[in-house]
Amino acid sequence: MALLFEKKEYLSRLERAKDRMEKAGLQALVVVDPANIYYLTGYDALSYYVVQAVIVALNEPEPIWVGRKMDINNAKFTAWLSPPNVLGWPEDMVQSRVKHPMTFIAEVIRQRGLGNKVIGLEMDADYFNPRSYEELKRNLPEARFEDARLLVSWLRAVKSPAELALMRKAGKIMEKVMQTAIDETEAGVRECDVAAAIMQAQIKGTKDYGGDYTSFPPLIMPGKKGSAPHLAWTDDRFEKETAISFELAACVKRYHSPMSRTVFLGKNPPQKMKETAEVTVAGLNAMLDFIRPGVSCEEVDQVWKRQVGGKVEKDSRTGYAMGIGYPPDWGEHTACFRAGDRTVLQPGMTYHVITGVWMDEGGFEVSEALEVTDKGCATFASFPRKLFTKG
Repeated sequence: MALLFEKKEYLSRLERAKDRMEKAGLQALVVVDPANIYYLTGYDALSYYVVQAVIVALNEPEPIWVGRKMDINNAKFTAWLSPPNVLGWPEDMVQSRVKHPMTFIAEVIRQRGLGNKVIGLEMDADYFNPRSYEELKRNLPEARFEDARLLVSWLRAVKSPAELALMRKAGKIMEKVMQTAIDETEAGVRECDVAAAIMQAQIKGTKDYGGDYTSFPPLIMPGKKGSAPHLAWTDDRFEKETAISFELAACVKRYHSPMSRTVFLGKNPPQKMKETAEVTVAGLNAMLDFIRPGVSCEEVDQVWKRQVGGKVEKDSRTGYAMGIGYPPDWGEHTACFRAGDRTVLQPGMTYHVITGVWMDEGGFEVSEALEVTDKGCATFASFPRKLFTKG
């Protein structure tokens, strides 16, 4: 089996996780977020629709993956773990009303001598539901549970050179993906047909490497739907004199590079659309010029506010940490460009700067995915920042 990263990189991640666990007073950690499981072990499969977890213990040299028995071979192909640390719960626990996989996981925890320890849980993870929590509590009555929901997520904030290389590859695919979206968008063409072309470009990648499925499907928002920032496609046809916003991404080995752009189907966009685009692009460019190590997320957001000067209204955050992603999100759920977030930028951090403006009559979106460098920042993709017109 060829690992995606060198084993020493996984061991470094594990040691950093254990260091944070010790500082938090945790003796064990139950990881359920697929992105965090992937980060610590390399495990990568479409098996997150059922219960799976990785147990990290201070006294264990490796994490312990526990999932559905039929998924054990997935670990053989993707994870760096040794066979004794890859365990499968039985088939009669699959989506059963009576049995639950967390009872099996609780027993693994007990057998490893952790049943009476302080155990961290990812309480806010998308794949950790109330029944899983209740089953753990019921089956481990002597344990003390603590919320450690973002412990591993924060470890992912600064990317290694090998991780950044994958995101740069995703950026190259993203250039092709966005060009495909623009080329295929015409009056009379169905939204679903453009979505299909986008997804083909995402997966086909470049001549040197292919792409993976992204955490979000293509978001396509024409006309007044541009006021709603998270709509997928329909089978409606695009109309003339209409703006269409796209929020898309490319993905390589689960590492993402998102991008947003807006296209107007006509030669002469409305004046308000042109003015909104001009102000928004200027705001994004000012943020990219400002981003560098040592500044805070809050300060980056303030640059946006000063640049646009109230000419456009945007209540939402102007960026967020991103990287590894599984459905439903490519964000890391940690740092954001918004008021009050004093996270200090460091080289190797990666963000999606999303300067979308959503108005009642429509919207305009332009965004970039980037890495913080030693002296500033660099976008993963190179693509014009403007309101595109096709007439």
